[in-house]
Amino acid sequence: MAIGITRDDRIATVTLSDPASLNSLALADFAALAAAWDELEADDSVRVVIVTGEGDRAFCAGANLKEFIPLLTEKLRNSPDPFAAFRSMDTVHRAFLKPGQLTKPLIAAVNGLCVAGGIELLQATDIRIAAADAMFSLQEPRWGLLPAGGSTVRLPRQIPFPWAMEILLTGSFLTARQAAAAGLINRAVPRDELGEEVRKVAGRIAANGPIAVRAIKQSVLACLDLPLSQAFEEEMRWAARVFVSEDSREGPRAFAEKREPDFKGR
Repeated sequence: MAIGITRDDRIATVTLSDPASLNSLALADFAALAAAWDELEADDSVRVVIVTGEGDRAFCAGANLKEFIPLLTEKLRNSPDPFAAFRSMDTVHRAFLKPGQLTKPLIAAVNGLCVAGGIELLQATDIRIAAADAMFSLQEPRWGLLPAGGSTVRLPRQIPFPWAMEILLTGSFLTARQAAAAGLINRAVPRDELGEEVRKVAGRIAANGPIAVRAIKQSVLACLDLPLSQAFEEEMRWAARVFVSEDSREGPRAFAEKREPDFKGR
């Protein structure tokens, strides 16, 4: 699969491009996806990132069951320490953004089937908009596997516990409407409106103060697993970094002058 990156007006789009395999991920694809996140994190011209799949059938069908999963299971079986072997697969973990290394907002445009590792990638995104005919499922337990791209950690923290456990344990499919009701996605829209809706949301974010936007995401991620008292302290640390920026002076000045702010990202 090719991992495509396009840039347009401060918005970058990462496209998983192997529609013949429903945009499933082979071993080399994990490294390419991890590299794409690193590239976009370092690109100061990019303020928002969209991730989607090529074609109209699938967002991502997860790890390739015929190539990647057999390689993974063989590697673990032949290791004296399967946990250490799994932990050493850095590119796989970075592809799923487990370390949270992308500080820019990430929007998923779910253009079709979103299963297994596709949902695990979805859980690493900040905003999720799907075509009304998209379908969602964590298929791993059906094939005797565990969804190790972060689902047993992220999903119960992101949506109500009973929904999370039903998705994790049954392997059943959810419609886009059900996924929205569960809180897995923000909303479902008609397929022909998906691109426009995602770009509209991305454009709103890109127009905001870039220092503030990135600090908001970083504060949220940093505070998720902290007790309240520590979390409020952490929030203040991020706020202090924002309020000393030039952008924090430009925003109120633009408001007072009844014009759009000219943020410089510093």
